Amino acid sequence: MSYASTADCVRDLEKNGHLIRITEAVDPNLEMAEIHRQVFERQGPALLFTNIKGSAFPAVSNLFGTIERARFIFRNSLQAVRELVRIKADPMTPLRHPLRSSRAALAAMHALPRRVSHGAILEHTTDIDRLPLIKSWPRDGGPFITLPQVYSENVNKPGVMQSNLGMYRIQLAGNKYHLNQEIGLHYQIHRGIGVHHAAALAAGEPFRVSIFVGGPPAHSFAAVMPLPEGLPEVAFAGALANRRFRFIRKNDQVLSADADFCIVGTVAEYTRPEGPFGDHLGYYSLKHDFPVLLVEQVYHRSDAIWPFTVVGRPPQEDTIFGQLIHEITGPMVPVSIPGLRAMHAVDAAGVHPVLLAIGSERYVPYARQRRPQELLTIANAILGFNQASLAKYLWIAAGEDDPGLDLHDIERFIKHVLERLHLERDLHFQTETTIDTLDYSGTGLNSGSKLVLAAAGDPIRKLGTRIPSGWKPPTGFKDIRSVFPGVLAVSGPRFKSYTTAHKEIERLGKSLARLSAGVRNQIPLVIVCDDAEFTARNLRNFLWVTFTRSNPSHDVHGVRSFIQNKHWGCEGPLMIDARIKPFHAPPLEEDPRALRKAEELARPGGSLYGIL
Repeated sequence: MSYASTADCVRDLEKNGHLIRITEAVDPNLEMAEIHRQVFERQGPALLFTNIKGSAFPAVSNLFGTIERARFIFRNSLQAVRELVRIKADPMTPLRHPLRSSRAALAAMHALPRRVSHGAILEHTTDIDRLPLIKSWPRDGGPFITLPQVYSENVNKPGVMQSNLGMYRIQLAGNKYHLNQEIGLHYQIHRGIGVHHAAALAAGEPFRVSIFVGGPPAHSFAAVMPLPEGLPEVAFAGALANRRFRFIRKNDQVLSADADFCIVGTVAEYTRPEGPFGDHLGYYSLKHDFPVLLVEQVYHRSDAIWPFTVVGRPPQEDTIFGQLIHEITGPMVPVSIPGLRAMHAVDAAGVHPVLLAIGSERYVPYARQRRPQELLTIANAILGFNQASLAKYLWIAAGEDDPGLDLHDIERFIKHVLERLHLERDLHFQTETTIDTLDYSGTGLNSGSKLVLAAAGDPIRKLGTRIPSGWKPPTGFKDIRSVFPGVLAVSGPRFKSYTTAHKEIERLGKSLARLSAGVRNQIPLVIVCDDAEFTARNLRNFLWVTFTRSNPSHDVHGVRSFIQNKHWGCEGPLMIDARIKPFHAPPLEEDPRALRKAEELARPGGSLYGIL
């Protein structure tokens, strides 16, 4: 089946028991987002909101709320798209599997965009303030579009086949925006739209941008696909939708003919503060100056439905996007970086803060003692590869040491690395570099550091499963907890400043140094945090606290550390200061009133009865 609109998808999901309607009046200010979060957490159905305060348009969320539903939506095209990727990774695939590869030929035909003169998107126009103005978190700067498809072209190379379609959040109101005239356009570093904006500025040309909302669900998914530069997302959208991407050119703007809504405009020569916004790291991204889109027109089709999602501390619906992307692009990983077998951006830590990888270690096969060598070459390639370049912590291991190693068994993978990690040799820092725009653990916006932890060879330690008997941490440190073998969490004093923190960590290091070398060797990693019980409660908490609240250059310490020939190492344990710092963005918290609304809908007779 191919969908021509969001309404087509909604009807199909409802018919097959994957969607329910919420008919009660709901407020787009916090209530809709909270309802979505509660249903997603329980792996519930997609939600069609038909009675939204302040807007005549219905809205749908949780379309991709489970991996099974996402596969169902793309059930007639997913295998063919996977086959296209396999052929790209290995051009000999059609010779080995001609029947299986024949499906890819049809997908390739759908990948060619089609220009049309008319489309449903031209049926009506409206204003920004009539749209569902959905605000997700209490401190958000206003309502946002959370599933936008932001379309742009390079003024030097115009045309849809050189276009960029990205998912960059859009602030519709609030702050200093003039309602119905200006909206906020947020895009981070390493984004295709940035290249297009720079080209327009250099040429002195107006930078025109179109924002599509809705249409075939494949269009939204295409906007988040990490495609290589030169491969247009609109082509992928057509292949996945089983329907060519149809577009209209009108008044020097490109419109998606099948979209539910389309906002067109020109980027202003000035910026305005955008945000805050509750983001996928589980914190607010704070208010910063970003480009402004001067709104020229808002189009919509007759049966328009407003798709939205809610981001926050993972897992959320964008987690499913990540799973599906991995399923599709997996065969390309070994082709993109020689020696790399697999890599995994850890969703529980907000994706970019920590990346796991398995590589080959073949540089000196005759050596008596194996050590990371090829792994470091691979690590450097990863940190220069597309959005993987935003990784802050990269854990990489040699696949030859354990052929059954699985990146998705995160605890086992970390333990595998810790068993083999030479703390005096295998830690490699990059300082004064770029990190994710949304990560506030660094020294400034887009600014921080990276740490590669590389492990190859036989185990050099057995990881301890107990808290060392007799170990008494210094004053201010308390509540020692075992996270899993080899890793301890300890609650530290409230963080005041780095000057104070370094003295505190030094005292902690001295107390650890008094333990015997054998005991210390069993505990290669200690996490200093605000709440050890919370951090050690489960793997999800450990990953979130440790890697979203630390900047390697400032927060990684070691017992009896040293610098030799500009290389940093330590005897161990390694200590990561993952306390909340005063300059960190605040964590997300739900609104009690919105939560009560969700609970109200779950009572007998309510739309969510039996689901929540």
